[in-house]
Amino acid sequence: MPYTITEKILLKHTPGKKDIHPDEFIWAKVDLSLANDITAPLAIEEFKKAGTEKVFDTKKIVLVPDHFTPAKDLKSANQAKMLADFAGEQNIKNYFEIGSMGIEHALLPEIGLIQPGDLVVGADSHTCTYGALGAFSTGMGSTDIAASWISGYVWLRVPQTLKFIYTGRLKKWVSGKDLILYTIGNIGVDGALYKAMEFCGPVIENLEIDARLSMCNMAIEAGGKSGIIQPDELTFEYLKQSQKSKVKSQNYRLKFKNLKSDKDAKYEKIYEYDVSNLEPQVACPHLPSNVKPVSRLKKISVNQAVIGSCTNGRISDLRLAAKIFKNKKVKSNVRTIIIPATQNIYKQAIKEGLIEIFYQAGCIISTPTCGPCLGGHCGILAEGETAIATTNRNFIGRMGSPRSFVYLSNPAVAAASAIKGRIAHPEEVI
Repeated sequence: MPYTITEKILLKHTPGKKDIHPDEFIWAKVDLSLANDITAPLAIEEFKKAGTEKVFDTKKIVLVPDHFTPAKDLKSANQAKMLADFAGEQNIKNYFEIGSMGIEHALLPEIGLIQPGDLVVGADSHTCTYGALGAFSTGMGSTDIAASWISGYVWLRVPQTLKFIYTGRLKKWVSGKDLILYTIGNIGVDGALYKAMEFCGPVIENLEIDARLSMCNMAIEAGGKSGIIQPDELTFEYLKQSQKSKVKSQNYRLKFKNLKSDKDAKYEKIYEYDVSNLEPQVACPHLPSNVKPVSRLKKISVNQAVIGSCTNGRISDLRLAAKIFKNKKVKSNVRTIIIPATQNIYKQAIKEGLIEIFYQAGCIISTPTCGPCLGGHCGILAEGETAIATTNRNFIGRMGSPRSFVYLSNPAVAAASAIKGRIAHPEEVI
C-alpha cells in the first residue's frame, strides 16, 4: 500500500500495526518529548498527580527554559526552578540551563537530538519545526506531554496530508520565511487544519536547512498538525555537522533511503506554486495570513524591529541581517533587538564579527530567549506602537499592548525597515 512520508513514520512508531490510514487513531511510540518554562510546570504537576515515580526514559525528555529566561520576575523564576528541580530529581539528561541553552526549536536540531524518521512531541505549538529534518513532530498540551513522560506513548489521529510543490527560481532577498508566509496567505490560518503539510519541489530541494526549518516552524500558523520535508543530502550534511551526531552521511543515506512519500501516495489536496516572481512577503496585523508584498507597505512606520525567534534566529538569519546593517545606522527612533537563537549561534556571530556590526548599527543584542515573540520580555510594545519582527505570530496583543501592531517578515526586510524607520525592501538600503 502506498504511503506518504508522514504515514510511514507513524506506522513505524505504532507497534503491532501492519497498515495505517488517515483519520484513524493510533497509540504511537515517542522518540523525544519536550517542554519549556511555560508548559513544563503544568506537565510536572500532572506527572506527580499520577503518582508515577520515574519518567519512561531519562534520555528522551528535553527541558528547555527559554520563554521567560533570563527570569523577568519572581513568577518566571519559580517556573524555571521547577524545571531545574524536576530534571535533577529525574536525572533527565537533556536539561539546558542558561549558558548552554537556546530557543528550544533552534537548539534541538543544532545539537543533533532530532533525526529523520523520529516521532517528536512537545508542549509548544512550534514543535512542528523538526519536520525540516524529516521527522514527524507536533505540538501538544502539557497534560498529553505528562502522559508521554509516563508511558513513552501518545494518542494521535493520523493526519491527512497536503502536498505543496514549489517551482521556479527565487529572487534575491526571498527566503523560506517568504515561501511559508505566501503559502499561509494563500490557504489561510485554517487551510491546513490538523493536516500534515508536505513541502517539496525544486525550490525546496535548493533551500538550505535553516530556511526549511523556518518553513516547517510556521506550519502551525496554517493550522497544520505538522510540516515535513523529505531528508536529502543537505539534511545528512547538516546532521553530520551537529554536535552529537556521529553517523556518517553514507550511513544516513542507507538508513533513510525509503524515508520519502511513495509516488502513488494519496494526498487530500495538492498545491503548486511558481514562485519565480515572488517578492519578500510581510504578514500584516493581526493574522499571519494577512500577507502582502513588501512593496505595498512602504508607508508603514515602525517603532521596533526584532530579529530572532525559533523562526529566524539562526546564523544564516543573522548573516543576512548583518549584510543589511553593515556600515549603516538604524533610525534613531526604532528600537532594534537582535536575539541569536542559541549560545552557539551567539558565539559564531561574535567570531564572524556580526555582533560588532549590529552594535555599530545601533542595535541591542540579547541572550537567547523567546522574549518579545510572545510578549514575554525584552521588547514589549506599548499602546499604539508598531513592530516588524522575524517572529511567527502577530495576533492582537501578542507582543504587548492589544492596541499595538506587529508585522512579520524575513530578516533582510526587518533590518532594512529598522534603517528606514518604515517597512522597506532590502534593495532600498543596499
